[in-house]
Amino acid sequence: MNDDRFARTAEFFGGDGFDRIRNSRVAVIGLGGVGSHAAVCLARNGVGELLLVDCDRVTWSSLNRSAWAVPEDIGAWKADSLAAFLVSSCPGTRTTAVRVFVDEASLPSLGLESLDHAVDAIDSLNPKVELIRYCVEKGVPLVSSMGASCRIDPSAVRVGDISVTRHCPLARKVRQYLRRRGVTGGVTCVYSEEAPPVEAGPPDDSEWVERRGRARRRLPGAGALPGMFGYACAAVVLSRLACSRADREGDRTRHAP
Repeated sequence: MNDDRFARTAEFFGGDGFDRIRNSRVAVIGLGGVGSHAAVCLARNGVGELLLVDCDRVTWSSLNRSAWAVPEDIGAWKADSLAAFLVSSCPGTRTTAVRVFVDEASLPSLGLESLDHAVDAIDSLNPKVELIRYCVEKGVPLVSSMGASCRIDPSAVRVGDISVTRHCPLARKVRQYLRRRGVTGGVTCVYSEEAPPVEAGPPDDSEWVERRGRARRRLPGAGALPGMFGYACAAVVLSRLACSRADREGDRTRHAP
């Protein structure tokens, strides 16, 4: 294997930083437009092991924003299909595909506490809030994607603490739900300051017909912004992984890239 494919990454982060990236284990939860781009970027830059979590299947509407899916993948489980793609495109990155609905009952089984970082790319409210709460309580470093649908302005994408987000209906609801659980800040998120159309609210709190018995409300969107959100999440993760343990422990709020 020619590991010169990582040469640019190693030059950017330095030898020690890249070694930490190479030895890291990261979970990406939610493998749609945001999560798939985050996962592919992390693998292409040398992350050693990825836990890929999603209980949805690839659909035709996935194709305008997915980082890997092609028509032949329609009907396949997203986690399995993306894992197979990474095996061929990013050899050396170990992948584990998990098809599970994320909720309070299933979260402990994922073993997030043993990983170095997690990416929240879930687009449904209740599972998203439960994942964030769990990571905060267990001390799992996390970056969370807020709403990327109904937006097109790349200059409005930001990274910051969830307490400073604005013009994002999803972030507003997540903050409200987190406050009820005692979480008021210290959550790094990727969000957009572009005001969405008035009628565009947060997605409802249902997920996946197989589990909930009804489909989610699908929000419109072009594929560009979900991809940008995914790469922004990956940039936060790579920057943190490359830091020394002392630097990471000094980042108490965990929202500075």
